[in-house]
Amino acid sequence: MKTVIWRSLVTVVVLACLGQAQTLKKIASIDLPGPKGQRFDYLTMDDEDHWLLSAHLGPGILYVIDVQTNKLVKAIPGVPGITGLEYVPGLRKVYTSDWGEEKIGVVSLNSMSVIKRLATAAKPNGSTYAAGFHKVYVADTLGKAVAVVDVDKDETLSFKSETGMPQYDSVAKRVYVNLRNTNEVAEIDPATDTVLGTYPVEGCRYNHGMAVDSEHHRAFLLCNGTKTLTIFALDTHKAVAHLPLPQGADVVKFDAGLGRIYAACSSGFMSVFQEDDMNHYRKLEDFPVQRMVHSLAVDTATHRVYAPEQQENGRPVARMIVYAAIGAMRKR
Repeated sequence: MKTVIWRSLVTVVVLACLGQAQTLKKIASIDLPGPKGQRFDYLTMDDEDHWLLSAHLGPGILYVIDVQTNKLVKAIPGVPGITGLEYVPGLRKVYTSDWGEEKIGVVSLNSMSVIKRLATAAKPNGSTYAAGFHKVYVADTLGKAVAVVDVDKDETLSFKSETGMPQYDSVAKRVYVNLRNTNEVAEIDPATDTVLGTYPVEGCRYNHGMAVDSEHHRAFLLCNGTKTLTIFALDTHKAVAHLPLPQGADVVKFDAGLGRIYAACSSGFMSVFQEDDMNHYRKLEDFPVQRMVHSLAVDTATHRVYAPEQQENGRPVARMIVYAAIGAMRKR
């Protein structure tokens, strides 16, 4: 009798732990036509068309994927070494960071082609769109600059001597940039394109990836030097929390509807965190994925998570994996 009771208790505990750790479920796989085994980079959503936009850096292809049907709409060539990409609502244009030619590509989703190329500094990478100001900010990592693009004229306005991953806070109407070599965050006023200040991030080294919770004025920073997710208060310029990360954290996304933070780590994990409120955060799990998965996107309408794979257990592939968020708890 005691043995039966003990086994039952163990089963309950194990099931409870599994249930608590379960945050994502693979629901679809989309094969992509580009060469297998080559590096992918950033992804973003086109919420107007319900499309996922994915950068295949290796062959220089921009994929357009219909997230309602999980079908490839178009593979757009001519974006060599594409890393970052930013969709501009209303204009149906995508701005691509093309490292292979050190240009910013302007892609029309009407013609599904590159319509213009803008000169920029060395290694264009991450980018963000400042809605209301009609400007895209592109980080030129090796050029130690941020290129500012007027999306109405498709002209580069100026270069700023900052570098890192930029993000836009739509409530504060500020652009924030990770300065990973100095472990700081810079604040830019998009109305004047002036740097308002740079702020040290305590307990963080080599801050690369960034996502922003505009409602609560919080930035989520991937600090590779300390292997932590650092929550940084953009109003007080102080670190609120530090949570552990696996090796190789690169891209972080925030689903405001669920209060979930996802970090893609190339060592084979997608770290999942919960925002309970603006000052309290907890890690839910390190969800196992294939190695070399270092980027992701979140569809905030369906709460699905998308991540590209370039290998499966060492075998080269080229495909997009679709995950459903499960066990989700909304913020209080």
